[in-house]
Amino acid sequence: MSFMFFDTNDLLTEEIFLKLTRTSPADPEKNWVPAYHFNICRASDGCEVGKCDLRIGYNRNTYFGGNIGYAVHENFRGNHYAGKACLLLFRLARKHEMPYIYITCAPDNFASRKTCEYAGGVLESIADLPEDSDIYILEGRAKECIYRFNLQSVF
Repeated sequence: MSFMFFDTNDLLTEEIFLKLTRTSPADPEKNWVPAYHFNICRASDGCEVGKCDLRIGYNRNTYFGGNIGYAVHENFRGNHYAGKACLLLFRLARKHEMPYIYITCAPDNFASRKTCEYAGGVLESIADLPEDSDIYILEGRAKECIYRFNLQSVF
């Protein structure tokens, strides 16, 4: 079965839009799923305020590392741009018939935890990371908050 990337021009609100920067095919050797990568931009002036990505599918990596990643540039924080971007990414995940997604973060990353709650996530667990996971190896983190989003119940 071949994977198809969808058009993303509809990922916008009056406040922000997601500008596709690239797509990544699946990499079975690394256990990576296909992904979309975006800049988060203000609709009023096109200014880039951050970045986000959506990983399509489910495996061990997406459980512990999440289906969505985001980062907002420091001078634009406090405007819920990451949460608003997640809500747009949910639309794209639904196009791929994903019934739920995961977003994960460090237990002490309170801004990210607040973003997950803003976007309607439920804390499923604070999990011990496998010692062979990228987050454990590269970032030295032993635990991860795992938020689940039911896409059938999110607007």
